[in-house]
Amino acid sequence: MAAAAAPQSPQQQQQQQPSPLVERVKTAAGLEKLVLRGQRNCSVEISLYGGQVTSWKNDYGEELLFVSSKANFKPPKPIRGGIPICFPQFGTHGNLEQHGFARNRLWTVDDNPPPLPINPAIKAFVDLILKPSEDDLKVWPHSFEFRLRIALGQGGDLSLTSRIRNTNTDGRPFSYTFAYHTHFSVSDISEVRVEGLETMDYLDNIKGKERFTEQGDAIVFESEVDKVYLAAPSKVAIIDHEKKRTFVVTKEGLPDAVVWNPWDKKAKAMQDFGDAEYKHMLCVEPAAVEKPITLKPGEEWKGRLALSAVPSSYCSGQLDPQRVLHG
Repeated sequence: MAAAAAPQSPQQQQQQQPSPLVERVKTAAGLEKLVLRGQRNCSVEISLYGGQVTSWKNDYGEELLFVSSKANFKPPKPIRGGIPICFPQFGTHGNLEQHGFARNRLWTVDDNPPPLPINPAIKAFVDLILKPSEDDLKVWPHSFEFRLRIALGQGGDLSLTSRIRNTNTDGRPFSYTFAYHTHFSVSDISEVRVEGLETMDYLDNIKGKERFTEQGDAIVFESEVDKVYLAAPSKVAIIDHEKKRTFVVTKEGLPDAVVWNPWDKKAKAMQDFGDAEYKHMLCVEPAAVEKPITLKPGEEWKGRLALSAVPSSYCSGQLDPQRVLHG
């Protein structure tokens, strides 16, 4: 039996109050979204459909995430872009829909979340919760509580903290795979490089999940890429030369990292994706793919994604990627 929770301090209680920097808005499709506002023009938009971040803007109001111009924003299709939550599976297996059902469900605001460690840098945040419907239990017969905190930091950093608890009452454990399917907005995919995954082993989904070792000193893009990097480091950098911007992706509790760009042929085959939009997006996704996570009843897993965008230019030497990745 879990120990009773200790009484919260006034500081903790204050931290759990809904942020005054959160606004609820009706979308054109009649669904609700939440807007987190930070300093200057920083903002984050979250669709309650999918519990999905669909916009992340910096100080200058520039969009940092990619969302397709052809994306659907209402059930039953998932939203193409932003940060979909892939749970309880990543990929396609058995009778579950691709990438699981969490990204196709209506989440609710969690008014009474368990406390998270206090971070004074976080000014705007919201807590969401998803529980299985009767239809979900038919295709994945496990009871769970999925709590998600989305937070906008003082400097415009974005973080997503997921906590998944097994609430089965029949003593059964369950296993799942997971990914934060993060779509970054980039100037030109052929001008982008990813650092931090060199020398890593990966499974190549284009080649039947065959295992290889990354040979280059960075990942560059000249054709379709769909790879699962195994036991990836906690930080990965995406360097966009044209925009002179580097995204730093930090992950906790998620061993793998998926790198994906559909390129031209696959882009044309997707109805909710523009033919040429592959040039302006890149997915780098903290994930647990190779080895599923298993929870016994009462157990909880926690996985976190933190994103920051920093000005960078190799020409001027403003960014040393090794310092970003290992500092």
